[in-house]
Order: sequence, then structure tokens, then C-alpha cells
Amino acid sequence: MSMSPKVPSYRQMLWPTLQSVISLGGSASIEELDTAVIDLERYPEEMQAVLHGDGPGTEVNYRLAWARTYLKGMGLLTNSKRGVWSVTEAGRAATPGVIEPLHAEYRLRTKQTRDEKRQDKPDDDVPEHRDVDESDWQEVLLDTLLAMSPKGFENLARRLLRESGFSSVVVTGQSGDGGIDGMGVLQVSLLSFPVYFQCKRYKGSVGSGAVRDFRGAMVGRGEKGLLITTGAFTKEAQVESKRDGAPPIDLIDGARLCELLKENSLGVDTTPRVVEDITIHPDFFRSLEPGL
Repeated sequence: MSMSPKVPSYRQMLWPTLQSVISLGGSASIEELDTAVIDLERYPEEMQAVLHGDGPGTEVNYRLAWARTYLKGMGLLTNSKRGVWSVTEAGRAATPGVIEPLHAEYRLRTKQTRDEKRQDKPDDDVPEHRDVDESDWQEVLLDTLLAMSPKGFENLARRLLRESGFSSVVVTGQSGDGGIDGMGVLQVSLLSFPVYFQCKRYKGSVGSGAVRDFRGAMVGRGEKGLLITTGAFTKEAQVESKRDGAPPIDLIDGARLCELLKENSLGVDTTPRVVEDITIHPDFFRSLEPGL
């Protein structure tokens, strides 16, 4: 029985993640950044397929998320509300030698401020706290999606496509369709074209073979495909989806699917909260004292 390859710890991913952001021009989406790190470090496809716990996410993506979170806490990265990560001035000036001291300083700060009710200190590969940017809502939502029946998940995909501007969306889901689950018509200005989609309720990663198989099922039907999964796509799958000379396949992984459901309020509600920053000025009160 073959052993799963050991995934590097998030600490080993800190420097490659920072360098990948810089190499991408100083900013990147999560997908772009993860792909760049995997490419830089040459993580094999079998490593990318290792699940985090019982899934649906992969261990590589989980630890890369923590690497981003720690780099932000260390003052080397920052992120926008739209999920774009960018390097700070301190990040551009950083050298490999400063990573470990900054990491140790940040861990000490969080250890001093974390709630006393938190669990015992985890092992070295697992961070001690949860950052607001890495909340659990997506994991809970993905577990909910995985519990759906195949037909229910296809119906969800149909609803999402309709909410995203597609028309004439139909779900086929019949044997003999070669893996095609449905089709919708996308209108762009004066042009319209069919888009075929396939749904994969996966735990873990979808490899390049699934992209090739889906493209093969589209032959003679259309030139545009959409592959939707609750899991993640390996770097090889992403490269295959954009291979020169082949019909392009757009990929929606679990994280992007969660965001789309949230943006379209499909089973996900958000409640805005207003947070006030309050500063007390003792000098003001002292100024009211008699004789001052």
C-alpha cells in the first residue's frame, strides 16, 4: 500500500507564499497564489490530493490558508474584502532570515491574547488560533453540499447559473451523456452560446484527467464548459483547463462555489455588523478640573 506524501507545514510555506505574491506583481487572488506556490515548490499531484481530515478541502490548501493568515499577522501581507492578497512594504523588504523571528513574535502575541477556553496547544503544523479571514463558514457550507443528493446538487448548479445570467438552463443527468450534467445559454452583448456543465461533489482534489474526460464528452456539442466541484483543482487540472488548442474549461472549486452562493444569497445570508473604534482622551477630562 502506497503512503501519502508528507505535506509541508504551514511554516515551511511562509517564505514561498510571500515570494509568490511578489512574483505575481505584488497582488494575487487566492487561486492564483495557491497555484504559484504549488508551482514554485513543485508539489506533486498526489500531494495536492491529500485531504485535510475527512475533507472536503485538501491539506495543501488548508496549510496555504494558514500561511497567508500568519503572513498577514506578521505584517508582510494584507488582503482586501474581495479576497485579493497583496504584499506590504515590509513584505517586499523581508529576507528569509526575518521570517522565523517575526513568526515567533506573532505566535507569542496571539498566545498572550487568545481566550483561556481554547484547547490545548496543538502540534507544530497546526496554528493555535482562528483568524477572522479563515472562518469556518465555508467548511460548514461544503459539508451541507456534500450531504445533498446528486440530483439536488445538479439543481443547485442550475439555480446558480440562472442567478448568474444564464438562460434556458437544463439538467440532463442521464446515462449516456458522457459526464455532462446540464447546459445553459450565456448571452454576452449580441452573442449567445451554449455552456455545458458538470458537477462533482468531491472531497479533495479534482485532477487533470477529469478535465480531459469532460472535454471529451463535449466534443461535437459545444466549445465552452464549466466544471463545478465542492473540492479543489490540482495545478495540473488548472493547466489542462486552459491548454492551447483545446476548448477552454472554466473551473469553480469549493471556495469559489461558496462565495458565489453567498453573493447570490442562495442558502447563505450575511448580516452586516458595524464595529466602532473608541478612543478615550484622558486629557479632555483633566482639562475640566478646577485650577488646571
